[in-house]
Amino acid sequence: MSNAHSEPNSLINASSPYLLQHAYNPVQWYEWGTEALEKAKTENKLILVSIGYSACHWCHVMERECFENHEVAEVMNQHFICIKVDREERPDIDQIYMYAVQLMTGSGGWPLNCICLPDQRPVYGGTYFRKDDWINILENVAGLWANEPDKAIQYAERLTSGIRDSEKIIAVDIKEVYNEKHLTEIIDPWKRHFDIGFGGYNRAPKFPLPNNWIFLLRYGFLKDDESVFTAVCHTLEEMSRGGIYDQIGGGFARYSVDDKWHVPHFEKMLYDNAQLISLYAEAYQCTKFDSFKQTLVETLDWVFNEMTSPEGLFYSALDADSEGVEGKFYVWDKVEFGKILGEDATLIGDYYNVTEEGNWEEERTNILRKTISDDDLISKYNINAEILYEKVKSAKAKLLEVRSKRIRPGLDDKCLTAWNAMMIKGLADAATVLNHGLYYESASKAANYILNHLKTGNGGLYRNYKNGKASIIGFLDDYAFFIDALIALYQYDFDEKWLDEARNFADYVLKNFTDSESPMFFYTSSESENLIARKHEVMDNVIPAANSVMAQNLKKLGLLFDMDNYTQKAGEMLAAVLPKIKTYGSAYSNWAIQLLNEVYGINEIAITGLENEVVKLELSNYYIPNKILLGGTKSNLPLLEGKQSNETKVYICRNKVCQLPVKTVEEALEYLQ
Repeated sequence: MSNAHSEPNSLINASSPYLLQHAYNPVQWYEWGTEALEKAKTENKLILVSIGYSACHWCHVMERECFENHEVAEVMNQHFICIKVDREERPDIDQIYMYAVQLMTGSGGWPLNCICLPDQRPVYGGTYFRKDDWINILENVAGLWANEPDKAIQYAERLTSGIRDSEKIIAVDIKEVYNEKHLTEIIDPWKRHFDIGFGGYNRAPKFPLPNNWIFLLRYGFLKDDESVFTAVCHTLEEMSRGGIYDQIGGGFARYSVDDKWHVPHFEKMLYDNAQLISLYAEAYQCTKFDSFKQTLVETLDWVFNEMTSPEGLFYSALDADSEGVEGKFYVWDKVEFGKILGEDATLIGDYYNVTEEGNWEEERTNILRKTISDDDLISKYNINAEILYEKVKSAKAKLLEVRSKRIRPGLDDKCLTAWNAMMIKGLADAATVLNHGLYYESASKAANYILNHLKTGNGGLYRNYKNGKASIIGFLDDYAFFIDALIALYQYDFDEKWLDEARNFADYVLKNFTDSESPMFFYTSSESENLIARKHEVMDNVIPAANSVMAQNLKKLGLLFDMDNYTQKAGEMLAAVLPKIKTYGSAYSNWAIQLLNEVYGINEIAITGLENEVVKLELSNYYIPNKILLGGTKSNLPLLEGKQSNETKVYICRNKVCQLPVKTVEEALEYLQ
């Protein structure tokens, strides 16, 4: 650290690792809060809101080029109240200023830099800026505010109006009975974007988008659409063979910069991997492909090895950079590779596409990926499959040992409720499909920790946790994903305490997030800080929209507790979004899952009696994507009323109609044909 700016700014007291990274910048950064916002008003200064996150490569670059530079800092400190925001801790702030920048420039991303009036309304913004361009912009906007403040205010008024009016979803009458035509109208244009060669979509960069493939897997299976089903399996196979997947340590990077899943943007995010665990678990349950199981188990191992806190919660991210170089921790040159693996270096070099010249832009370095089929390698080296896999296993262990001694990428060790909830659900899904109690125990431990330490005094949730402290009131995604995780835990262990908690949180959402002018929920609670706009989150992105998750939660809880107000609300939400799903299926994939359930119905499978665990375990061998599972020996649930006995029975219900109980899974499956 340079002595030139050895005195820290006020970020030194922040909980966010991202903000702490900027604590020794010469810029006089503040956290978002009363002190900075009041100072801007008192001094009539423009606010500069700079938003990023700890694993963001270009955020680090702009910090090095601009925020660590004294010349730049002087301009920023003179004319602006400078506020640093971690988008992962404060997605509500990010949401507003991201939309502002998209309205101004037509695109967005991080780092996100927005210049605002003293009352927080945006005037100018963009993403990454080089040093000279940044100074020029700062001086021009400061000059506008000093010399023509009315012009700045007029522009801010128009921009803020655009932010408030955007993406308004209004209620519609539910007249339609959903049918397969509604689905094919979404799927037919969607299919045209599949990349038949490398999987995913025919574009670059390529993001995993796990929720897209969960919908398409379920659709392909239920509709018996071979083209869609094949596209899903091919995509999952290609992703796990590419450089986007950490071939020796497990876990996926955020995206690949090319169309072959080859060169990753090396940061690893908890939310991606949590969803991919659920996706590969579901795909394995459906197909029984060993490669899907291997990817699932290795990714879970990575979570346990590198992303689990002492409390049993899960950290947020691993940085792309180590020693200031993107990907340095993960890549290999052929010389080092050969020294580590000795006589097996040629075979394993072929297996992982390691070459003398290197397989990407960094000279003589290689990103491990699989480009040759196992059968071709077995034939080329005249060995059997068992020998190949033993050699690969041995090589992985040796490479991992050497890699573990390298300087590690930075760890973002804050724990976020929404992302932890996704991982809890992923663990519950993996526990169900692989019959692995350890995964369930980890999920249960994390969920209990959130219930015991991240609940507010009035029954709400906090968003963040680090060093024993939670400080930010939860947003809609924290509730939505945690309710989803609690329902998943119940379906694994039939402990109704999870459902009781889920219902309490659902009622909290209905009380504190409802918009009287829209069927959608606000992203922020009525108890949250007032910002310049209160937005909805409707489009599914790399993370499904909080509203789409909440709609599915209400549908499931409505069935489990026989509560019409829940199911009616879920129906209103889907009906309002339906016209948008047709226009851009992949941006509404989680809504499409809800539509799929409406078309094919949800099977309510109740397992009662002393042997319910055995029956549930046998049932987990079968892929039934449109189901909710309930049961046990004692219950207060309406669906189980009058069905309790020591004798084991399976009930299949759908649309408020139940079939006669049966004693075996085989008989139950006949009702599902």
